[in-house]
Amino acid sequence: MPDTHTGLPAYAELHADATALLNRWTPTSPAAAVARDRTLELLTAGPVAMGRGHRAGHVTASALVLDATGRRVLLCLHGKFRKWVQLGGHCEPGDRALAAAALREATEESGIAGLVVDPEPIDVDIHPVACQGDSLHYDVRFAVLAPAGASERVSAESEALGWFPPDRLPEPLAHATEQLVAPALAALARRAAG
Repeated sequence: MPDTHTGLPAYAELHADATALLNRWTPTSPAAAVARDRTLELLTAGPVAMGRGHRAGHVTASALVLDATGRRVLLCLHGKFRKWVQLGGHCEPGDRALAAAALREATEESGIAGLVVDPEPIDVDIHPVACQGDSLHYDVRFAVLAPAGASERVSAESEALGWFPPDRLPEPLAHATEQLVAPALAALARRAAG
């Protein structure tokens, strides 16, 4: 299926961005390094690996949203699996860059205007999901900063949204969400210093 914006196959530009991004990224942990390498292997399938129809698994983009001070993180109580998790989800054919896909997802799911994404991933995690039968999400995760005074709005995908101190995250918490806090805070510190 061609992309109406470029005439190229759907996800071609996003696939090229994801491949370049992950090839140059310095992983934030040994587990992230393994997941990055497995994601690069998945990407050898071509642009099809970016879409949810790829049964072997597909790349997704998510975001840990921090408030302007870095003292709170925004999580959603996911409507389908009833756990607290960072915002994010499937890439769409119109997405051109993985960081932009994470920002789009965070904006849609939080209702917050003016979010800013750090362009470098903070983690990569691979986990099973029920999309297209049994499949895997190869989730590339980013830090996103909310503007001062941001007010969230619950979307159709979540039961609730909540701001939590990074050292007191809610339960039940989705697998691998807690491991995002330290690299997200480090990204915020780099941004403040830069």
